[in-house]
Amino acid sequence: MNDASKAPRRVAIPTDRPIWDRFFTVAPLVLIGSQEDDGSFDIAPKHMAMPLGWQNYFCFVCTPAHSTYRNIVMRRDFTVSYPRPERVLLGSLAAAPRCDTGSKPSLAALSTFAASRVDGVLVEGCYLFLECRLDRVVDGFGANSLIVGRVVAAAALETALRQEEQDENEQIYSEPLLAYLDPGRFATIEHSQAFPFPSGFSK
Repeated sequence: MNDASKAPRRVAIPTDRPIWDRFFTVAPLVLIGSQEDDGSFDIAPKHMAMPLGWQNYFCFVCTPAHSTYRNIVMRRDFTVSYPRPERVLLGSLAAAPRCDTGSKPSLAALSTFAASRVDGVLVEGCYLFLECRLDRVVDGFGANSLIVGRVVAAAALETALRQEEQDENEQIYSEPLLAYLDPGRFATIEHSQAFPFPSGFSK
């Protein structure tokens, strides 16, 4: 039996302000691409991002104050690139602030290629690439909104695709994953274990 007296003390967190900077949580780090009014492309890092349900939907949190939100609402398309751990600097470059003219000069350092099905670009140095058409926007989460897209095209590095004949732990060791540890840290995931699902479990 575990000795409860040796366990860390549980501490209540006040909810009169946002709680999320009081502890670390694990999230992905993705680069969202969208087209600006002048036809150029913006790239912005997001970590509140994930598949939505079991079908081909993808969502992320944004705010109407950001160009990413306005671009996607107007153009109805966006792209998603998942950086590899050794390219975490891509997220830093994409997060750089805009200058007085509204441009983001740091994006010139990012190498991109054209999407195949939507008006957009994807970022080199990543392992997974999604092209999405806007499905809906759900506003009202405080100052934030949920942007939902339908995945109309996807691609991945061959080494990132699961293969029946390959040991999955070895695959993740050879093709590590990037995790964002909110707030403000990141980690490289290169070791994993099979999850102990109960007998008969299904989605």
